[in-house]
Amino acid sequence: MWIKICGTTNLEDALLAADAGADAVGFVFARSPRQVTAGQVAQFAPELPKTLLKIGVFSTQDFDEIVFSLQTAGLNGVQLHGELDFLLADRLRAQFGPEFIVLQTLHWNVDGDPGRAEKRLRDELRSVVRHGGIGGVLVDARTAAASGGTGRIFDWEHAQEALSVEAGDLRLVVAGGLTAENVGEAIRTLRPWGVDAVTGVELRPGKKDPARVRAFVHAARGAVTSADKSGSHKPAGSALSM
Repeated sequence: MWIKICGTTNLEDALLAADAGADAVGFVFARSPRQVTAGQVAQFAPELPKTLLKIGVFSTQDFDEIVFSLQTAGLNGVQLHGELDFLLADRLRAQFGPEFIVLQTLHWNVDGDPGRAEKRLRDELRSVVRHGGIGGVLVDARTAAASGGTGRIFDWEHAQEALSVEAGDLRLVVAGGLTAENVGEAIRTLRPWGVDAVTGVELRPGKKDPARVRAFVHAARGAVTSADKSGSHKPAGSALSM
């Protein structure tokens, strides 16, 4: 199980995530209460463990802006929001190499009709699979006011069939309102390759709660161990590169 602690804004919280056993931390460069700059991250990124993946989260589709931020901050990968832009993903992989991580965010609108949300997710998954250049998708809850960090879960039961049928070999990362209390259910329902938490591990926007971070990682690992013993956890993909 790949675990990412997102919305990280400082060295203390990034080291906390690493010590708790997370595989990756996410830095939000998009407009958000958790927004950071490349210069801020660059000040402490060299102090992080080399084994900890550092992911930049962007809503812009400006290639030069993304590259500048990634290089300045010394990051290992990117999480793209907004409309699907396969050319952008291809250019980033060409720029940084085949091991560079490219995660495409797909949204489930929790304020709208579940049927429409499912159709959009199916259509986007099919497009990503056909393209073949993106190995991982992060499915997050979206509201009218925000496209991430909402603290809302999406309809896992409704989404389960769409994800199992359409995702193919894509590495699926589940986000949206995950906490130590519900991540096990999300894993058992959706059988993802990874999970991502923001609001569920915070004291306040931009500041992590050590107890919640550790509990989340422990719960996610525990859910996978239990599912593995029963033979029910068979996530798509196994390689780290995306």
